[in-house]
Amino acid sequence: MSSLLIVGSLAFDTIETPTGWADRALGGSALYASATAGIFCSVHLVSVIGEDLAIEELSFLESRRVDLSGVTVASGKTFHWSGAYEANLNNRRTLSTDLNVFADFSPQLPLDYRNDQMVFLANIDPSLQLDVLGQIDGTPFVALDTMNMWIETAGEPLQNVLSQTDLVILNDEEAELLSGTRNILTSARAISDMGPSAVIIKKGEHGAFLWADGQMFSVPALPLETMVDPTGAGDSFAGGMMGYLTQAGDTSIDTLKRAIVYGTAAASLTVEAFSVEGLRRADRDKFNSRYRALHALTSFDPVLREV
Repeated sequence: MSSLLIVGSLAFDTIETPTGWADRALGGSALYASATAGIFCSVHLVSVIGEDLAIEELSFLESRRVDLSGVTVASGKTFHWSGAYEANLNNRRTLSTDLNVFADFSPQLPLDYRNDQMVFLANIDPSLQLDVLGQIDGTPFVALDTMNMWIETAGEPLQNVLSQTDLVILNDEEAELLSGTRNILTSARAISDMGPSAVIIKKGEHGAFLWADGQMFSVPALPLETMVDPTGAGDSFAGGMMGYLTQAGDTSIDTLKRAIVYGTAAASLTVEAFSVEGLRRADRDKFNSRYRALHALTSFDPVLREV
């Protein structure tokens, strides 16, 4: 069975939302992505933690076929982010960012990780993403996440890694910054011209948009009665997508469409609780239930009728 390689951060998050507060909860892009992808496939996780995070705290990932051999324990403290969300949960303020051991993160892939044919490069320095690609054998399918800071400050490395990427996943603000246009279709086309054959633009509560092989596809977010914490929703989305693609062994446009729906289902589970608690409680049946709900939400009779 093929495995998905995920490279990104493991962290502690301190989060305040209108519904509550969580202190030093498990977080980080790689945590959310691997917790979700492990529902679908085996995962090779590469990250770094400090001495203040016992590897046993990540044991629930191993129950989801996540191999932690690539997680390094470094001398010092684990990456810690603190933030507060406003009432609508769309706007947040970063209160503090302490990179700690993550500041010196230099991903080193174990030998048995280097043949993985599916790769998700979570939001880290593009220079590190390039270094990871240089350690991989063969020509895997590579998905990439990035953020405003790298778009603004790491132009050449980011362009280099984009040229080696098959799929890029951004939110609408990042896509506008990278492409120089607010129009979602024009933006997706411009980013695709930089290298990726497929572009996904996340629109938060308004869902996600796909541009691939000259085709468009869009899926809404699943309406929810309870939203607790949106932290990690985008990483869960990516993990669900890439986990499904790895399980399917196929990256055709039709499979990408189904993968986006599973990614959207993952995001909906994430926002219902702090940290990864919503994902911990979810099994494959729960994911399938959300998948079916999204299908029902978007399905209609295509027969044209006179009006």
